[in-house]
Amino acid sequence: MRGLTGNVVMLNLLRFRNVADYTATPELAPPSPITGEEAFRRYIAHTLPFLHESGGDVAFLGEGGPFLIGPPDERWDMAMLIWQQSVESVLGFASHDAYLAGMGHRTAALEDSRLLPLTDATQGFMERTQ
Repeated sequence: MRGLTGNVVMLNLLRFRNVADYTATPELAPPSPITGEEAFRRYIAHTLPFLHESGGDVAFLGEGGPFLIGPPDERWDMAMLIWQQSVESVLGFASHDAYLAGMGHRTAALEDSRLLPLTDATQGFMERTQ
């Protein structure tokens, strides 16, 4: 993953469907329709044990809204920061079979998303500005 080293924070930008689409994973579908946000809550409930087992955690989860600076027609309903101790931890978590079994909730929930891996550049950046 781009040669990243050290702790990794995964920035997730999430846009929910009005109604979750379980077409790809009907075995995960609830008996009656739910919203994309509700499907994403199911994904998080399924995912947290595997995330914690891998040494990771949810560092931040926040509701979206209008941009202060950005395209006026673009919206993200939620932003989430996932902390992992290393790229290896991220890859181990992301390839865990039991975790992957619940991935259909995420797919059903999301109309669109972005995932950006970040590493802490604070110290080096601040040293270069002095």
